[in-house]
Amino acid sequence: MELSLGQKQIDIIEKILHKDLIELGVSCVCLIDMAGNVISNLDNGKMKYDIYSLAALAAGNFGAVSAMAKIIGEDDFSLLFHKGHKENIHFSKVMDDFLLVAIFDKDISLGFLRLRVAGAIKKIAKLWE
Repeated sequence: MELSLGQKQIDIIEKILHKDLIELGVSCVCLIDMAGNVISNLDNGKMKYDIYSLAALAAGNFGAVSAMAKIIGEDDFSLLFHKGHKENIHFSKVMDDFLLVAIFDKDISLGFLRLRVAGAIKKIAKLWE
């Protein structure tokens, strides 16, 4: 089933992402489709990334890791995490059609971020129920 988004749904998603992640201290969060197209993009006002290149690379990265999952007998991996010196990036699948990409620094614990992302994804998924 392919999901579609209207402006009303995008507005609701952006409110969820702002409240659950940006207010937590996440630097940038975006919702992209599996082809790397940006659906929604929010940041803390200090955005310094080329979000379109990042989205395309994130989708490619997630696709490559999904292929590796199949090789080892998994259907897929639902989330990825990359840790850097200054910034970290967390990718999480939203149903089968989208990825939620969050960029955050060392002031936010990965465990807490994962809980908040999971909560946001549940709220977003309810838009199609």
